[in-house]
Order: sequence, then C-alpha cells, then structure tokens
Amino acid sequence: MLTISQIYLDEMIAHAIREYPFEACGLISGEKDLVKGFYKTRNDAASARIYTVNPLDHLRADRDAEAKGLSIIGVMHSHTHSEAYPSATDVTQAPDPGWHYILVSLKHKDPVLRSFTIVEGNIVEESVVRLNC
Repeated sequence: MLTISQIYLDEMIAHAIREYPFEACGLISGEKDLVKGFYKTRNDAASARIYTVNPLDHLRADRDAEAKGLSIIGVMHSHTHSEAYPSATDVTQAPDPGWHYILVSLKHKDPVLRSFTIVEGNIVEESVVRLNC
C-alpha cells in the first residue's frame, strides 16, 4: 500500500500531460510507504516509449530529500499509448526492489494512475491511498 497526498497525485498527472507526447518521469520521496514529496525530472531519452531520469535531476532530488530527512522511495513515469502497467523494459530497468513504481497512463481520455512493486521481475500492484491534504 502506498499513501500519497492528492496534491502529489495531481502534480504527477499534470507533469505527464505537460510532457506528452514524450514519457514524463519523476522521483518520489518519503518514508517507506508514505510519499512526502514529488520531484519532476527530465526524461533524457526524450521518447514516447521509454524514459531515462536525468542524472543531475536525480542527484538534486536525492540531496533535497536527504536534507529533509527523507529518502527517494520510488519513481513515476507515464505511458503515452499503453495501460498503466509496467512494460518489459520497465521491469528490466527497475533499479531498486524496495521502490514504488508509479505509472500514469494517458491512453484514455482520463489519465489512470497505478502503483507497483517490482522484485526480481515479479510485478505486484499495490493499492494507492489518497490523502486529501
């Protein structure tokens, strides 16, 4: 289960829409399963099919989170033409088994946001608890 404020969910969806037709990406900070921050990052791949978090953006997010006593606990990216489900590429590139992998699909009229864990190639969807603060 991932707990996240509605404001961060809204920021993720807005970022995905803004970056269309390319995949958007960003990092989430917090404590274990509680999101306390979202960092928009540049997609160095500049692609509608894959994403690569800009290393400098990653470093800045990591340092900011650490200064706040938090950790990077996951990554968000969008799928421009497919469902909000990890692709084979997403699975092979999943850097940390402890991370949350948030996907925003723009395939349909209304964006769809889902979150997953990916451990040794196994994809497990986790519920997203939305806080109204």
